[in-house]
Amino acid sequence: MSDETPQAQDFNAGGGHGAVPLEGVPTAVGEVPQGEWPLYEVFVRGKRGLNHVHVGSLHAADDQMAVRHARDVYTRRNEGVSIWVVRSSAVTASSPDEKDPLFAPAGDKVYRHPTFYDIPDDVPHM
Repeated sequence: MSDETPQAQDFNAGGGHGAVPLEGVPTAVGEVPQGEWPLYEVFVRGKRGLNHVHVGSLHAADDQMAVRHARDVYTRRNEGVSIWVVRSSAVTASSPDEKDPLFAPAGDKVYRHPTFYDIPDDVPHM
């Protein structure tokens, strides 16, 4: 094999289009190569749900592409009514190791828990 012939590992048959180069492929002006697309977290609100639920993650070039890809990947069976996508880099979360100091102040406020109330059966979503 000559030095000008690409090695087998330099190609990928992804997408069913045969062997295509993995690097050095020209893209549209200003477009980020797929390997560098940011990661998005996807939340879907189901037809019977009241809130959005985290369903997974995906990579996309921009916010609109993330919404379209999330629709295609996570609502293929027409089960969603709303999709949220958030860049993973924008998510701030607590650590499970911080559980005790973070949530301990609420533990002594038992009046905040609905254990003292009788909820009628005809009250929806409780």
